[in-house]
Parts: sequence; structure tokens; C-alpha cells
Amino acid sequence: MTLLKDIRNSMPRDQVWPFLIEKRPPKIDASHRVLLYVEGLSVSFDGFKALNNLNLYIDDGELRCLIGANGAGKTTLMDVITGKTQPDEGEVWFGQTIDLLGKKEAEIAELGIGRKFQKPSVFEAQTVFANLELAMRMNKSIWPTLLARLNSAQSDRIAEVLGVIGLTEHSGLLAGALSHGQKQWLEIGMLLVADPRLLLIDEPVAGMTAQETERTAELLTSLAGEHTVVVVEHDMEFVRSIARTVTVLHQGAVLAEGSMQDVQNHPAVIEVYLGEDS
Repeated sequence: MTLLKDIRNSMPRDQVWPFLIEKRPPKIDASHRVLLYVEGLSVSFDGFKALNNLNLYIDDGELRCLIGANGAGKTTLMDVITGKTQPDEGEVWFGQTIDLLGKKEAEIAELGIGRKFQKPSVFEAQTVFANLELAMRMNKSIWPTLLARLNSAQSDRIAEVLGVIGLTEHSGLLAGALSHGQKQWLEIGMLLVADPRLLLIDEPVAGMTAQETERTAELLTSLAGEHTVVVVEHDMEFVRSIARTVTVLHQGAVLAEGSMQDVQNHPAVIEVYLGEDS
């Protein structure tokens, strides 16, 4: 029996399915510490097994790094979690009560799961502040709010996020004038204004300068705790600088998991991914 089934079987039905019984938006139940449960997940594309009976557990508030060679299954895993791809088999639960499979991408985002792709996607003709404002309004999914003014709480939230991402002094600057690294931070900020519980970040430091990479490490580290952060990254020096727990994927399954030191000394990881000199 899987970890999640063990937990759910010990809970009264009105705790396991409160959103079905009470007819109101579900709360995220991470009372057993784990926020994301991925169990027995398999995905095939034209006979190729992108994910192969993968099991993964992400604790609430942790910063987890996912590494693996191209084709290891990292992107497919993110696609399944966010509703872009439906698996052949397996389960994905957000907390102990919310089944993510079968939900649409917008529904999953509204539950508090934000995803940032490798290439930054910002409104370059709008100011930094306007980008955050647009992200806040769109996350509400109520079109009339696009015509409304920000209230004080919303303005305060945007100011807070600007401080977190280090762009307060650039709030009036057009997003297109930002450096590559600053655009990455802005996009992270566009997720943060919705106060997501889980952030999925794909290769955040690709193309960054050394200084930007260092600042990104500080940013992601600061987010952990209040948020749960999962980072997919190929830059091993960056992973070493932020990782507490690293999961190595290979051929669609977990090859190894543990501290960076444990992982980089794992014989199978050395053989298939990190290389003898890593």
C-alpha cells in the first residue's frame, strides 16, 4: 500500500472528501507534512515510456531540486502535475484530499500551483508594476476586475512582491528593458502575487550572469518555508548552492534521492548523469 493510501485509510470520510460533502473550495491538507504525492506514475508517448512507475513525495515548505539528463522525465512530470498531460497510470494528489488528475490547467493553478517555464514570459510593453497587477487580476478569473482599481491590500501585496524579487526600484520600468535575469525574477513575482502553495520552477538560471545566478539562489531559498519550491535545473553548481534534498530522475523513474553529497557520491548517478569528475 502506498504512503497516501495509508494516510487516507486512517482518516474519517468527512476529512478525506470535505470538498465533496461541504460543497465549498477545498483546503490543502498537509497535516502529515507531505504536500505533493506522486505515486505509480507512468506516461508513454508512441511507445516511449517518459515516466515509469514514478514515486515522489514533496514535503510542505521544502525546496526540492530535480535533476536528470534530457529525457529523464522532468518536464513530463511537471506537465502531469499541472494538468497539461494525463498519465497512463498512477496518482497525483495535492495534500491528502485533492486529486489533481483530470483537472484542467486553470483549475490546478487556482488551487495554488504555479509553474514557471525556462523562457521568461512577461508583458514587455508593460511596466514591471503593471505585469504584477495584470498577473494578480488574471489569477482572479473575473474579467470585470480588469477595469477596477487596485485596493490598498492589493497594492501592498505588489509592493511586497517587488521587494522579494528585488525590483522595487524598477517598478516603473518597461519589462522589455530588464535584463534576462530580472525578467526571470519578474515572472517569479507574477506567480507570487497569487500566493501559491507550490511553485514549479524550470531551469531558472539558464543564460544568467554569475551575479544574477547568485541572486536567484538567494530568492528561491527565501521562498522555501512559506512556499514549497520544486526546481528543475541542469547547472550543478547552482543546485549545490540551494539544495537540501535532490531527486535524480533517470528513464522516467527516481534513480536516487538525498542530500547533494549523497547523490553525487551515488555510483549509479555518477555512471548515468554526473560523470566521474563531478
